Amino acid sequence: MKRTLAWLIMSTALLLSGCFVGQDSDAPTISKNEDSEYEKTFADLNLGILFDFDFYLPRADERWVNLWVERYVDGEMESEPITQLSYGNSPSEIEEGKLGFGLIETHPVGYLAFLFAPGVGSQPTEFDIELESGFTSTWSYAIENEAVELELEEPEILAVYRKSQALKPVDLQDEESVERMIEEDEIVMLLKIKVEDRVVSTE
Repeated sequence: MKRTLAWLIMSTALLLSGCFVGQDSDAPTISKNEDSEYEKTFADLNLGILFDFDFYLPRADERWVNLWVERYVDGEMESEPITQLSYGNSPSEIEEGKLGFGLIETHPVGYLAFLFAPGVGSQPTEFDIELESGFTSTWSYAIENEAVELELEEPEILAVYRKSQALKPVDLQDEESVERMIEEDEIVMLLKIKVEDRVVSTE
């Protein structure tokens, strides 16, 4: 039942549009849409967690978007992302719409993870999180309320999961603070986005 509801919600997220940030700039922008209707629906139905963003991509016909979740255990990054989504070279010059990351609870320690962006989405991927006595865990956005301009070819952290015996405050905009968090916390997961200039030949 939860999976069916989740697919309906994800499909709706791909079809509907929200309120987006209009731009004349050449830079792609992203802003968090905290407490959106999609987030509230996930919470009301006890489906899991949803991170909802508004994404604006100029020159979409010449750019490539990479969205992924990487996991670190005891300071070491796993070889493959938990889930990833890669798309680009749109037929439209400008794309704007919903982009995000969803987690559907499947059993006490399990999740189905999926990503979505304007017009596209990933297949859900199942993974587990071990719950241990004495440890604290949390999910949170990594960007502030204002729209963030994305620097081409540079990854931006959008959301983070942390599991540790003692969660210390972290400045997620500071590279050294993020590296220290990865080293000190037992498990860290980072939702990241990177936009590239890339034109794929059709010949």
